[in-house]
Amino acid sequence: MPRTRRAAFAGRFYPASRSDCERMLRDMSRSAEVTGRPVGAIVPHAGWVYSGPTAAVAIGAVGAARPETVVVFGAVHVPAAAEGSLYAAGCWQTPLGDLAIDEELAERASGSEWISIDEAAHEYEHSIEVQLPLVRHFLGEVRILPIMVRPGPHAERIGRDCVAAALELGRRVVFLCSTDLTHYGPSFGFEPHGRGEAGIRWAKEVNDRRLIERIAAFDAEGVLTEAALNHSACGAGAVAAGIGAAREMGADRYVELEHTTSAEREGLPGLTTTSVGYEAGVFVASSEKVAG
Repeated sequence: MPRTRRAAFAGRFYPASRSDCERMLRDMSRSAEVTGRPVGAIVPHAGWVYSGPTAAVAIGAVGAARPETVVVFGAVHVPAAAEGSLYAAGCWQTPLGDLAIDEELAERASGSEWISIDEAAHEYEHSIEVQLPLVRHFLGEVRILPIMVRPGPHAERIGRDCVAAALELGRRVVFLCSTDLTHYGPSFGFEPHGRGEAGIRWAKEVNDRRLIERIAAFDAEGVLTEAALNHSACGAGAVAAGIGAAREMGADRYVELEHTTSAEREGLPGLTTTSVGYEAGVFVASSEKVAG
């Protein structure tokens, strides 16, 4: 019997019922026109009330590529021994219906020396799960390849290896890089520019922007360094993998769609001491890359 990864965070990060999910997704839906061929996106992974609309606009935008498989590079908030921890078989549960693993692609991708099959590592990690009901809603009954990527020297290679495997199989793929940006305030033990509005503004306008500039420059090493030095991304490994995947798929531009924060989403930028940054953007190729 195929293995099913349960929806561990339904009812916490997003609604547990189909009807409530669908209602919230309708409210979050916005269109974004992107010139060129979208190959992947940066998406945040907080609770939907905070980051859902930001994630939705990016995931909706990659739907123009009509993918067969979505590779989801996740952040790592839980113990994980491997540089890339792959969930390789079965399906993932969502309130909108299960999403099957692309097992053929998983088998091919696991040939990378930096990727290990480790399904247990995914049991309590939320950064991939919160994306999947959005994937199911906006992209349909696609297959998925869930892989948690630790920040490290081989993160970019993991992205390249996953996409190279997909192209060898002739898959139409897109990828998602799941990360939030600067976690600022006393709740996170990070407030180098003081507590309150001025510090939160610095976190978004300076600290987040430095990281986003490295993404736009397709600088995977710079993303890893910037995040390590300035605490500006919890999913730097996922982003570095996405940059590797983008290069492998012929992307030549990064198009930012939205940059916001939890403080702005709550309408409290001057009344709170804590804020988290959220980025939506799409990697775009100007010309077609032929799979196979």
